[in-house]
Amino acid sequence: MVLVGENSGQGNNLRRRRGCGYMNNFLPEESFQSWGNYAKALRSIRSRFKDRLLTRSMDHLELNEMRARSQHEMKKTLNWWDIIWFGIGAVMGAGVFVLTGQAARNDAGPAVLVSYLISDLAALLTVLFYTEFSVEVELGDFAAFVAAGNILFEYVIAGASVARSWTSYFATLCNHKPDDLRINASFLAEDYSHLDPIAVVISFIICIGASLSIKGSSRFNAFATIVHILVIVFILIVGLTQANPNNYSNFAPFGFRGILKASSMLFFAYVGFDGVATLGEEVKNPGRDIPIGLVGSMLVVITTYSLLAATLCLMQPYNEIDTDAPFTLAFQATGLNWAKFIVAFGALKGMTTVLLANIIGQARYFTHFARAHLAPPILAVINKKTGTPMNATIIMTIANSIVAFFTSLDVLSNLLSIATLFIFTLVAIALIVRRYYASGVTSSSDRNKLVGFLVLIIFSSVGLSVAWAVGENGWIPYAVTVGVCFFATLGLNLTLKEARKPKIWGVPLVPWLPSASIAINLFIMGSIDGASFYRFLIWTAILLTYYLFVGLHASYDAAKRNEREGNDAVEATKHALKQKVNNAIKVTDKDDGMRINTETEGNSAIDAADKKKGIGTSTEIKR
Repeated sequence: MVLVGENSGQGNNLRRRRGCGYMNNFLPEESFQSWGNYAKALRSIRSRFKDRLLTRSMDHLELNEMRARSQHEMKKTLNWWDIIWFGIGAVMGAGVFVLTGQAARNDAGPAVLVSYLISDLAALLTVLFYTEFSVEVELGDFAAFVAAGNILFEYVIAGASVARSWTSYFATLCNHKPDDLRINASFLAEDYSHLDPIAVVISFIICIGASLSIKGSSRFNAFATIVHILVIVFILIVGLTQANPNNYSNFAPFGFRGILKASSMLFFAYVGFDGVATLGEEVKNPGRDIPIGLVGSMLVVITTYSLLAATLCLMQPYNEIDTDAPFTLAFQATGLNWAKFIVAFGALKGMTTVLLANIIGQARYFTHFARAHLAPPILAVINKKTGTPMNATIIMTIANSIVAFFTSLDVLSNLLSIATLFIFTLVAIALIVRRYYASGVTSSSDRNKLVGFLVLIIFSSVGLSVAWAVGENGWIPYAVTVGVCFFATLGLNLTLKEARKPKIWGVPLVPWLPSASIAINLFIMGSIDGASFYRFLIWTAILLTYYLFVGLHASYDAAKRNEREGNDAVEATKHALKQKVNNAIKVTDKDDGMRINTETEGNSAIDAADKKKGIGTSTEIKR
């Protein structure tokens, strides 16, 4: 792993300090250089938290100064075509090949198609929001930490889920059941007792590729995704030859509640596209290429998912669909045993590209995290030779592998859905705040109005979700909550002016689209089981504890150091300008002195000439 160095004026030397032992290099900020400093920092938690809560980073800081903390720059080698393939490769994998079977058999039946359409809408809205954030950056410190921490959690869970799904499809390719290739540890709890060493091995193989070259990873991803798409076309064409319309006779056996429950689970299938937005630093023209790439890839994914879900339920009755490898075993059930090997191979290809994009995305998120000193700066280092965040890639792969080794897919999928929906909601809220609030521009009254309208939108959406979760059948709670959300959005739109116009690309119909996204995401969360919410709350508690005891103080120290360095730079600039002015004055005085001497010498020469040649000659000389 690479150590963090600092330029001292005599080369790049490692800064060594005395203090809390090994923490000197791992956490180099002032608060961690001695136990006394740390105790002092803890006593200042309240004031520091207030400072970081209200602080927002500006574009020039994010795009220049913070990137400089990585020592080397990432290589700009990608275009919109690469982004489209990364988007498809990042998303189209384990979700559709594994969870479609679970959702259809246990929750929605053939109406899983409707479940996908609901998830499609929520995901597409969030993709639009991400495109604006990916080309212009302005974040609040605490809000950025909460969002980034949950995004990292989402990516770890997703990476672990895909790695375990890879094992499942590899087992079917070898004519084995998934658990045949796992180690049964009966002394552990049921959801954590099937140990998966293959998931760990494939994760580290992908880690090596992601660490060596982003352009090489892009080429491999494009090739593997093309193969993957060809297999999907094969599934659609051959699968529809085995279609039985009678399988749709009982279209929604579990009712609308089942459809929504399936939809909440299927958000797993869309994890990955947000990671593509982290490639902005490696894209030649991010303002154009990222919006085109993200929206284009998402439209391809939405269309494909809907067709695959419809085809699966036409091939088999919903109650006979396998939950581990639904497409492979659907072909086997229809008598096309040879085709299952092609499908399993294509599924493995798809999961491999999803794992690759997952590792690439989460490593870059972690790099941005470390640049802001919310994680140890050693994780922000960009490898000079490869131009990739190698340290962050290795650390995140280790985290993925630990979770994948122990945890069952059922636990992971529900956790992932909560994290994904939570992030989708945060992004929608952040977009509204971004457009309607700007420090120094928005008045106090407008800021208070914005907060009030946002509170109404969020709580009315939560109320809608709670009413659905407790099984309320009357229409009044839904009418009230939807009405409050609508009129709060209308009030925001009519009474507040946008404080910030997008410079490059902007989402249309703000605040209506983000408000609708908040309502949809929170409503769907009401269909997720309670145990998953408890696990998510545990993670949130861990995240906040880390922030209060480590991240807050590291980012505070870094911000104050940057402020001091900025002030020093301003003073140095003023001093340099003052020196230049003084030098210019001296030069002017010197020139004036030379001119006076010259004139004196000229007059003396004229007088001498007058004496020698008379007035006439002197006059000619003067002229």
